[in-house]
Amino acid sequence: MLTIPGRPGHLCDGPTRRELLRVGSVGVLGLNLANFFQWKAQGASRLDGARGFNSAKSVIMVFLQGGPSHIDIWDPKPEAPSNVRGEFKPINTNVSGIQLSETMPMLAQQMDKATLIRSMSYTPNGLFNHTAAIYQMLTGYPPDKVSPSGQLEPPSPADFPTAGSHISKLRPPTEPVLPFVEMPRPLQESNVIGKGGAAGFLGKAYDPYRLYQDPNKPIKLDDLTLRKEVSPDRLKDRFAMLKGINGSMPDLEKALLTTPGVSLKTI
Repeated sequence: MLTIPGRPGHLCDGPTRRELLRVGSVGVLGLNLANFFQWKAQGASRLDGARGFNSAKSVIMVFLQGGPSHIDIWDPKPEAPSNVRGEFKPINTNVSGIQLSETMPMLAQQMDKATLIRSMSYTPNGLFNHTAAIYQMLTGYPPDKVSPSGQLEPPSPADFPTAGSHISKLRPPTEPVLPFVEMPRPLQESNVIGKGGAAGFLGKAYDPYRLYQDPNKPIKLDDLTLRKEVSPDRLKDRFAMLKGINGSMPDLEKALLTTPGVSLKTI
């Protein structure tokens, strides 16, 4: 199988075994290795910054906690028995072979711009419940990785970060905007609030800005305004002090590492 140039797939840990096998098979088509990588580079340069990898500037994630069943929207399962498939009729989309429920006619017209993942599964170690599934869906890890029971415990600094927190840390915005906003209410299952929706061990600096307000009323952002007792000059001094502290940390760490009998653990 040969990848069509211009549609590259990259992994953070380098090429996969399948990728190496594809590279090894290019000679069958009369290509050499240099041409193969040149094609890939040209394809990546055309896509990067357009519609390819690294082109997205922002992401809106709609998490339907308690939303309609998948068989009533994305996955009608028309060939399944009556006690499995949805009650709504399937309709064709603008992508051959993909059908949606009749409840999604507008999405059906733009299915070529979406991707359906129908292979998700959830295998917790312990209780089967929504809280554990929410945590695993938004962090990529089951709750038992941070706690023996995990599933019904409140958020903890030992939790794995939610997806938006990773983006806040690794790809902070270049414009003066909030990097990560959660709205209109927190994640909640029973009496557990916020599990899977925080920065966890990344630190509270990467928690979302929580905008829990009535969307039918004017939005108030009083908590983002400068407090009356803090003048602009005082705020400027704080930033200058923070910049000075952060700038001196490398020299401080270097001095500690080179001082006999002194380590960062003992400070």
